[in-house]
This record gives sequence, C-alpha cells and structure tokens, in this order.
Amino acid sequence: MNINKKRLPDTEFAVMQVIWHKPNPINSSQIMENLPADREWKPQTLLTVLARLVEKGFLSSEKIGKERVYTMLMSEDEYLAIETEDFLHRYAGQSIGGFFKTLFSSSSLSKQDLEELKNIINEGK
Repeated sequence: MNINKKRLPDTEFAVMQVIWHKPNPINSSQIMENLPADREWKPQTLLTVLARLVEKGFLSSEKIGKERVYTMLMSEDEYLAIETEDFLHRYAGQSIGGFFKTLFSSSSLSKQDLEELKNIINEGK
C-alpha cells in the first residue's frame, strides 16, 4: 500500500471521518449525506477529494453498476498513529515526556482527563 504519510488536509480528513465511521464500501451520495454541515459541499468537490484520496492510497474505488463505491485502505487508528508519531517527532523530539510536559504546562487538564491518562499508563504496564 502506497500511503502518503503527510497530514491530510482538513477537507480530505472530513471525508475520511465519514468513511471511517460508516460501513464500507460507501458511495458518494452516502458520504455527502454525512459530511459536516459547517461548509457547503458540492458533488463535484467531493468527487475531486475522493479521487485524491484514491490516488494517495487511502481509499480504493470500484464501479458497481452505475455507482462508484469507496473502501478505506487505512483505518482511522492507523492514520492517527502516523499523525501522532509525526507530531511527536516534530514538536517533542520523539520524547513522550517532553510531550506531556508541554501538555501539562499549556493547558488545564480536568481530574477526569488525568484519571484517563493514569488508566492508559497503568494498562500499558
């Protein structure tokens, strides 16, 4: 699989979010119905984005009858793992400790957030 490891632009990410959270294969009409309403989506724009995602290796495309359907080739978890690794490499020097120092100093985490992090760390032992 030839996946472009660069960050997906917001438009492509929004389309992938729909595809990741709906049964696959999925057609463009089903994707269009589930896209965020924060911007006006035109059918041709969606088809262009889908073609780019196929070209980048995130989706496969096949024509069934008169319809073209799309199937994800990379799961959301796989993509987010790549994004996280890239983020840590660029901004925290691949140091989880550095990342958490920045996180704790720059934002206020709730007790629930801290408890969730504690549980994740404990499960990793």
